[in-house]
Amino acid sequence: MPFVEREEGQSRKILVVDDSSMIRRLIKNSLSEAGYTDVLEAEGGEEAVARVGEVDPGLILMDWNMPEVTGLEAVHAIRATGNVTPIVMVTTKSEEGRIEEAIRAGSNDYLVKPFTAEALIERVEKFVAD
Repeated sequence: MPFVEREEGQSRKILVVDDSSMIRRLIKNSLSEAGYTDVLEAEGGEEAVARVGEVDPGLILMDWNMPEVTGLEAVHAIRATGNVTPIVMVTTKSEEGRIEEAIRAGSNDYLVKPFTAEALIERVEKFVAD
């Protein structure tokens, strides 16, 4: 699966996008335990698109299934602005076609729920500067 390696000096800010406050909290706690403390949240795709322009994160963890603006639609919108911030699609969908669709849309990697904290941190460390 293609992905872009992190760049030297890239922001450590991580934007977690999920309509479930519980999932956002779980991800944020896992990131905090691994030393990633500059974690921002968005409740949906529309908010995510707006926040990306405001906060310039080093990584976006984007849920696929959200009401109103889906994660895939948000990825399209973010990429349409020319933004190249790495995006990891986080979802329960594990079909091969969905993974390819997410990559074609501009996602850099993919993480299937349920996932371990180790799997999450492994993805994050590909993209976020130390």
